[in-house]
Amino acid sequence: MKNRQEQRVAQAREAAVSGLWRNHRLGHSKEINLPYNFTCPSPGSYPFQWAWDSSYHAISLLQVDTQRARAEISSLLSAATPSGFLPHMVLWQDELRPRATAEFRIDLWQGWRVVTIAPPVIAKAIERVFEATGDSEWLAEVLPPTIAFFGWLAENRTSEATGLLEIYQPDESGLDISPKYDRALGIHESGTGQIAADWHQAMRNLIETYSPGRTPESRLAEHRAFVWNDVLVNTIYAHGLLALSRLALTAGLPQETASGFVTRSQEITDALIRHCWDDEAGAFFDLDLVSGQRVEVLTASSLFPIILDSIPTYHAERLIEEHLLNEAEFWLPVPVPSVAATEPSFDPDFSTKAIFRGSSWLNLNWYLYWGLRARGYADAATTLAERTIDCVAEAGMRECYGPYRSVGYGAESFGWSSLVLDLINAEKFQ
Repeated sequence: MKNRQEQRVAQAREAAVSGLWRNHRLGHSKEINLPYNFTCPSPGSYPFQWAWDSSYHAISLLQVDTQRARAEISSLLSAATPSGFLPHMVLWQDELRPRATAEFRIDLWQGWRVVTIAPPVIAKAIERVFEATGDSEWLAEVLPPTIAFFGWLAENRTSEATGLLEIYQPDESGLDISPKYDRALGIHESGTGQIAADWHQAMRNLIETYSPGRTPESRLAEHRAFVWNDVLVNTIYAHGLLALSRLALTAGLPQETASGFVTRSQEITDALIRHCWDDEAGAFFDLDLVSGQRVEVLTASSLFPIILDSIPTYHAERLIEEHLLNEAEFWLPVPVPSVAATEPSFDPDFSTKAIFRGSSWLNLNWYLYWGLRARGYADAATTLAERTIDCVAEAGMRECYGPYRSVGYGAESFGWSSLVLDLINAEKFQ
């Protein structure tokens, strides 16, 4: 058994390390007149820099090259604006930029940045990189724009109705074609083979609704086209605020600055419980603020609040015992599926060609792994790590994986699947 585990760990590590080197992009944009140094999500499918991808890449790179981990974050933050906005996607490479709007459902701003946000994983990534390197000069460089971004989110994305952050397109959650958005986008009656195409059209319709003249600060909620309180986005935001509070103290910022981050994090936690918790289901559900309804589709994001220490034990244990470790829902042979196996929309075989509809993802596993550990479920966390490592060892660095067998789907040489390196290190596997 030990020899088999060692072999699997070695295979997974080799796949992740080689992928991180293969995806490295280093250069200088003549048009923007800025250097770049980042890891693209996938050379063939996603050649640009994505905000939450790079945050995960930085964490993985701590096991490979700590200088590159720091450069990953620095490169991303060099695209932040004076107002504090940090784009979801940065199109550094001059020669690749013309094809971007045709291949991706994006609204470019100033020709090289998108006007959308991503889940703010960056604060946690900076904390992890600083813990590993102790580089105070680097922290002094990256902390101010990150604090500014979290301030921008509070100022420009806080819902007056709930106090939670709002998103105005499904891809701002990073979960793109999750079935929880189907009804709001009008694709809830799409046939299996039509879901991806109908989603793309719905995204184009949203972009047309918001354009022209859109900027990051545009008041898009006024269009009432898509206004959403996403559980995953708000959980990662609250989680990041706590990381910022600790970093602020380390950097010598005033105590009231750090305390303010803690207070804001608690406000988000309280709002999640108040507006998104369903006590009958024992799960958190997103809010569609256009319809005014909770969206009762059980997805992996419904479980995400277990990562917050401020979520009461009652809620966390119900999420873990009734759902995450439930073999009929999420605790499948290759966990954790992005949609519960009991949902009608569950697509384990990627037959829809649409992402986040049942396949398993390394970034979701990574967050839930640390949530299980923090909640005292060490054995379950180890099992999740072992199954994830086995999957990467067998299928390589893929965008997502089948929840019943180790088969990869979507993009190849997919960067954030290198998070398997952090799981290997956390479990001290050799």
